[in-house]
Amino acid sequence: MRYVGLDLGEKTIGVAISDALLISAQPLTVIKRSQIRTDLSTLKELIEPYSPVEIVLGLPLNMNGTEGPRAQATREFGHILQEEGYKVHFWDERLSTMAVEKVMIKADLSRRKRKQVIDQQAAAYILQGFIDRINLTRGN
Repeated sequence: MRYVGLDLGEKTIGVAISDALLISAQPLTVIKRSQIRTDLSTLKELIEPYSPVEIVLGLPLNMNGTEGPRAQATREFGHILQEEGYKVHFWDERLSTMAVEKVMIKADLSRRKRKQVIDQQAAAYILQGFIDRINLTRGN
């Protein structure tokens, strides 16, 4: 049983995958955004070999917890995924990119290298938070 984590941006989609035991999330890749149907087709082609059970979609809430235009666009993308037969969970992604960037800066990654991988790392961070919550509620 695997979960897919997505960090949906305006220009890219960060993609991560869980291990089968739901212990950890690993960054997978970044999809350059195009048209919605093209993005969906690329995503499906990428994740289907993993036989994902469910998708965790980072929800970009405002700092006060309200939803703005980006959160609404994310919900719309999530509903399209649901129409395609995926079960979708929305996960608060506030500060996820900042947290990941701090770790990469501490690891002394160059700005260029950070830019290449930050979206997939953020997807893994989002998915790891979701996995940790699952394991906490299960008592693992």
